[in-house]
Amino acid sequence: MFLFQYLVQAGVFFVVPLYLSVALGLSAIDTGVRILPLSITLLAAAIGVPRLLPTTSPRLIVRSGLLALFAGTVVLLGALDVNSGPEVVLVPLLLIGLGIGALASQLGAVTVSAVPDDQASEVGGVQNTMTNLGASIGTALAGAILIATLSTAFAANIQKSDAIPDSVKSQAQVKLGGGVPFISDADLNAALDEANVPPGQSDAAVTAYQDARIAGLESALAVLALAVAIALFLAKKIPTVQPGGREAEGGSPQTSV
Repeated sequence: MFLFQYLVQAGVFFVVPLYLSVALGLSAIDTGVRILPLSITLLAAAIGVPRLLPTTSPRLIVRSGLLALFAGTVVLLGALDVNSGPEVVLVPLLLIGLGIGALASQLGAVTVSAVPDDQASEVGGVQNTMTNLGASIGTALAGAILIATLSTAFAANIQKSDAIPDSVKSQAQVKLGGGVPFISDADLNAALDEANVPPGQSDAAVTAYQDARIAGLESALAVLALAVAIALFLAKKIPTVQPGGREAEGGSPQTSV
């Protein structure tokens, strides 16, 4: 479960700043401010859930956290648009923060309590390995899907554009075959001006790139949402009794959520 938590978390922290800083052109400070709601709800859930719900089923809390994480990812996916602004990330990041915080409040204790005390160090090592592996996979997966979709969609949009002549389309198909970088509109306009592209063709290329850029972001978020859905299925293996509750009940397990 740590693998999926950090996979999605790293993927979100890769996609959202790209959207805010590159697609929308926000500064580093403004981007950080827009991401702050995620940190606030993450901290609130991580601290508040154990205090307010000390005896609630860990499986129920984990599933609720995954549902919040899934909802935030899907809402962000649906809200992204060429004309959308930075405000669209507020509600999704609040939900994602709640989800990650809920997971963080349970998974550590559940994992350590699943083995005898003399094996706690081994469990900690496995937990750290899954955490780092999940973060690495999440960043790499989101980035690969984003760039692949961006390149494919941009090439397709260029071919469909009536404002771009066939000769330019042929050249673009060859040049875009190696992939397309994720850049801002300003950088794209500068590159087109340097290449002496006529204004009409330049505007059409920028529009095609903007649409492709959103398609890339949406594809990355869709893969992250799929990862959360898989984690929801695997959450059935999470115990239903808090670690302290097992001793109080003489070790008798619960089977209901």
